Amino acid sequence: MTTYVTSSSNGTTELSPSYRLPLTIVVIAVPLLLIQPWISLGLEIFGLFLVIQTATIRLKFTESALDVYRSEQLIRQFPYKDWQNWELFWVHLPILFYFREVGSIHFLPILFDVQTLHDCLNRHCPKT
Repeated sequence: MTTYVTSSSNGTTELSPSYRLPLTIVVIAVPLLLIQPWISLGLEIFGLFLVIQTATIRLKFTESALDVYRSEQLIRQFPYKDWQNWELFWVHLPILFYFREVGSIHFLPILFDVQTLHDCLNRHCPKT
């Protein structure tokens, strides 16, 4: 089962959204309501924020850069030539994607298909 879209005309791979992390946070917050209502409320709001981000943000791997889109509008490009390192934290339960460019560090929650993300990273920015 393919969980991503690849455009053969321009070699772009768009990652499919994954609601696993945001929905897990929302579900964890429900029983916390009985113990710590304020913490539960904070987690619910954060989880719902991530649900909205998952629905609107898209990552596209092109031949030269990782493009970040919000509702079909390009908001940022990260050229591979500027990348120094990348990592997916917690291999068995990946929740955070880190990459370092020359002069900046980026952390993104895993809101996308993690296997496709890993495959695209290895294809475009192999670790040395």
